[in-house]
Amino acid sequence: MTALATAIPYELAEATLAAARAKGVMIATAESCTGGMIIGSLTEVAGSSVVVERGFITYSNTAKREMLGVSPVTLAEYGAVSEQVAREMAEGAVSRSQAQIAVAVTGIAGPGGSEHKPEGRVCFGLAHEGHDTVVKTVDFGPLGRAKVRSATIITALEMLWKALEA
Repeated sequence: MTALATAIPYELAEATLAAARAKGVMIATAESCTGGMIIGSLTEVAGSSVVVERGFITYSNTAKREMLGVSPVTLAEYGAVSEQVAREMAEGAVSRSQAQIAVAVTGIAGPGGSEHKPEGRVCFGLAHEGHDTVVKTVDFGPLGRAKVRSATIITALEMLWKALEA
């Protein structure tokens, strides 16, 4: 694990913003289970407005469809907590903003879940103009809502940071 992976979100947000500034890239987020906490962690840093373009909070399926263009077919076939939906959320955030990079999260922070989609499962999408969209699923486990959301923020910021540093 990198030093940044264990950094508090503020330090990771600072590093992410610095990398975006260095590349001249604007950032957007598309958030479901974190309800705006990722964009909030970025805008906690002074001067973030130079590279933070916007955040989409799309907690409901209707919001995912209307704000990000997530396909109703994708939602019906795979469910909101899926890599397919995370991909469409991230790509929609880039295409419906002035940002060149976006991270998307959709998951089950808890309590709850099922055998097929357990508590603590979060799907991530990262869309970056000129690059293939990256998706991944992390099963954080039933840590409790606050810890799953915190782990999601750190993972999303690290994905952004790594993409911008590449």
